[in-house]
Amino acid sequence: MAHSTILLVMGVAAAGKTALAQALVDRLGWPYQEGDVLHPPENVAKMHGGTPLTDDDRWPWLDRIAGWIDERIAAGENGVVTCSALKRVYRARLTSGRPAVKILFLHGSRGLLAARIAARTDHFMPPSLLDSQLATLEPPAPEEAALWLEVTPPAAVLAERAIADLGLSRR
Repeated sequence: MAHSTILLVMGVAAAGKTALAQALVDRLGWPYQEGDVLHPPENVAKMHGGTPLTDDDRWPWLDRIAGWIDERIAAGENGVVTCSALKRVYRARLTSGRPAVKILFLHGSRGLLAARIAARTDHFMPPSLLDSQLATLEPPAPEEAALWLEVTPPAAVLAERAIADLGLSRR
């Protein structure tokens, strides 16, 4: 079986997860899953209403993302998936027993993230939830071997850096 590489693009709302994932997919040609579309409708409704999700809300969503990862690995495919993955326990749910998963952590200043959220017109995450996400965020620990990417550069630049730093190529 071919060895898979799954890139888990994580960070708070408006960090640029989707933009980076698309830039990676454009360069690598790998399958892509937008993690937000795997949220159950109840989660989307809560977030749209400005209510932060609880751990119990997140487990089924994380399990759906893990299922997508497992399907890629079983097929010997590479892939890119986005997920906020704010807590270590959430990342553990996605990475435990899955050495193919590489974490890309997008981080930036609250001011920049707030400006990005305010400029959005097509997303269910309201600006009011940014502070909740930042309070929940547990940045990756050294043992998680995450690639930290500051969000100021354009997604194309971040994608090139990630590809180079991880030694990736189109497969």
